[in-house]
Amino acid sequence: MSFMKRLGRLATGAALGLVVAAGSAHAQSDTVNIGWTGPLSGGAALYGKQTLDGVRMAVDEINSEGGLEVGGKKYKLNIVALDDKYSPAEAAVNARRLSQEQKSPIVFVPHFGGTAALQAFNESMNFIILAHTSVPSVTERGNKLTVRTPPPFSIYMEPFSKITMERYGKRLGIAAGNHDYAKAWLALAVPAWKELGGEIVAENLMDYTKDADYYSGVSRVLAAKPDVLFVGGPSEPTALVIKQARELGFKGGFITMDQPKFDEMAAVLGGYELMEGAVGTTPLQFYGSDATESFVERYMKIHKEAPGAEAGLNYFATHMLAEAMRRAGSVTDAMAIRAKIGEALETLPSKYNLYEINKIDEGGALTGILTVATVKDGKVVPIQATMLD
Repeated sequence: MSFMKRLGRLATGAALGLVVAAGSAHAQSDTVNIGWTGPLSGGAALYGKQTLDGVRMAVDEINSEGGLEVGGKKYKLNIVALDDKYSPAEAAVNARRLSQEQKSPIVFVPHFGGTAALQAFNESMNFIILAHTSVPSVTERGNKLTVRTPPPFSIYMEPFSKITMERYGKRLGIAAGNHDYAKAWLALAVPAWKELGGEIVAENLMDYTKDADYYSGVSRVLAAKPDVLFVGGPSEPTALVIKQARELGFKGGFITMDQPKFDEMAAVLGGYELMEGAVGTTPLQFYGSDATESFVERYMKIHKEAPGAEAGLNYFATHMLAEAMRRAGSVTDAMAIRAKIGEALETLPSKYNLYEINKIDEGGALTGILTVATVKDGKVVPIQATMLD
């Protein structure tokens, strides 16, 4: 099935899902509405669906076991998902609806712009933002009801640079996307590379969302004879940039941002061979723990494909928040629920805690073991880099 056909099916399914969710929102007084706002149409629909699938899988598990018991009462969890088309303004409108009309104590939002927009009012409206974004600033603003699940992208700069520099050399060429997220990455990646003794030999940012032929852009960068290419944007165009570089004779390694995913790029490229020497985040299916293997198996039975970090982190976060509700003795008091997340992390069963996340800091950032990966001899090799503090 083509990428565009998949998006069409996602949009249709999302529209049907919204009607069902909204229609059942107030069916029972013992129902807790879990809010979600993200892209379910447009170019980011697949990404949005993957984050929502993780939440839905956890909710289905909790409900199938009789629901969530809080304060001696059983509650069913109900997901109310609204499409914001990746727009911060629409995310803000959706979140107000979810809080006011659906009484959602938690609103999941899988993008930085939406998170920033919601932070303007979530404390006064008493709901937790569950932010799926690696931008560090969202948990540095003093918002007491924000929780960020992915690690900050700043932590990848040193290990990514060291791995590729040691294997290939110190000349870095930049062929990343020209979107704001890529620019934010480069603002940290370039100094990190230089601090390790490397040099930037070429830079040509490209529009990963519109271009289909990257020949001229990649050629300009390769003309400077880099040892390593910095690439990054959505998975599909990033894979095409890598393919173009190989077709032009590039033999070096790749630094990829945390936005493109190894397994999704491999699906475009027909395997990992063209990605030899790439370094990036570790696909969940390669973690190798009992918890991740069990989750991958269960997810694939439902979705017929392996889950990515978007599904895994949001699955974990939903179970974490459910445990925090139990410990808080409330399904409505957002501040009390937030205060119990640390305790919830200490006791959350390993089958739910896929990433071994063990604590939350004052700003709402979750911390655990950082695992990055590289492609060596056509295979993904996970590397445990450090414990995040």
